[in-house]
Amino acid sequence: MSPEGVERYGPTMTDLSTSTSITVRAPATAVWRAITVPDVIKRWFFGVDTETDWTVGSPIVHRGTYQGKPYVDRGVVLRFEPPRHLVHTHWSEVPGVASGPEHAQEVTWDVAEHEGATTLTVSERNLPSPEARATSETAWRTALDSLKTVVETT
Repeated sequence: MSPEGVERYGPTMTDLSTSTSITVRAPATAVWRAITVPDVIKRWFFGVDTETDWTVGSPIVHRGTYQGKPYVDRGVVLRFEPPRHLVHTHWSEVPGVASGPEHAQEVTWDVAEHEGATTLTVSERNLPSPEARATSETAWRTALDSLKTVVETT
């Protein structure tokens, strides 16, 4: 169990991880808002509807559509330290793929402001396969490019 009383990993933990960063010409508070306000998240994060109260131990749910099919991704908030640090778990109910809390990835969002810009780094741990890591890297690059556009043009 984590210090917050939330199980982070089950017996299937892997050492596969990824990390993606982007620099946004905006203050840290604007970037933090983009990653924590559901209406803003929807604008840059593939149109998902996000449900959470950001309380440590609370669920986080992303509802969306992928290739014409609805999906629900779930997780649990592990750390919430505005406006600099957020950690939550993430798992998808994908047919044929091990899913559920015991197979969850841990997603970390770090926000660092410097010289009028903000660097956002998103890291994921416990990825299930090299293919999943490659897919994740591509998806994060696309999502963060979109976040940058949304934040810099708002």
